Amino acid sequence: MVDDIIFGARILDLALEVEDHLIISDLHLGYEEALNYQGIMIPKFQYPKIIKRMEEIHSRSDCANIIINGDLKHEFGKINRQEWKETLKFIDYLKERFQKIILIKGNHDPLTPIIAEKTGLEVYPYYSTGNFIVMHGDKIPGKWDEITEQKIIIGHEHPSVGIRSGERMEKVKCFLAGDFRDKKMIVMPSFNFITEGSDVLHEKPLSPFLKEAKHDDLEVFGVENFETFYFGKISHLLNVQQEPYPYDSHFIEF
Repeated sequence: MVDDIIFGARILDLALEVEDHLIISDLHLGYEEALNYQGIMIPKFQYPKIIKRMEEIHSRSDCANIIINGDLKHEFGKINRQEWKETLKFIDYLKERFQKIILIKGNHDPLTPIIAEKTGLEVYPYYSTGNFIVMHGDKIPGKWDEITEQKIIIGHEHPSVGIRSGERMEKVKCFLAGDFRDKKMIVMPSFNFITEGSDVLHEKPLSPFLKEAKHDDLEVFGVENFETFYFGKISHLLNVQQEPYPYDSHFIEF
């Protein structure tokens, strides 16, 4: 386990603590029902896991405010029954625990303003905490030179890292940290428990931020059960995987 501070932000499992703001990203509530519509029959298990994880995170945090950094719900062009039920319950849950709830618009959120209006909230394209600016990460703002904050936090990418032991590989959700243009950047993992996300070692990046940044120079911080593990830069992990025996046992000791 390593120090869990990146650029002044504290990693708290799948969340970040930044200047009295707790940040989570990419919940994709209602994902199970969307999969059921596609013929992929899985039980609706994610919401209880989200609440259980949030309870543990909240018990370890003193933040008064919470930011949901995009993709609160999953469906693009409609609000399915599961999304209505779970998003309203989740927002009520947050209102009981935080003074302010900030919703950032993600690429899955064209209809989230309807939910926000019903619950008395607003949806922001981005949000400043003071030293950090939080945005979803599906597009780079056009007026970049007008952003005065020196640190940015994005989601959207759902980063994970493929950890190999012999012939077996498992994905571990991770944070990424590095430079983007003239700023420091943190990429958050998804707060979604149906998939682990996109493997930064073996899959092409989705976010335009990741496509432009020096991908191999990004540092990887794996998270597992409230512990943070520093894996080094992506370039280091790629070099290690090319060796005859991909990982030494001490490198991934959970």
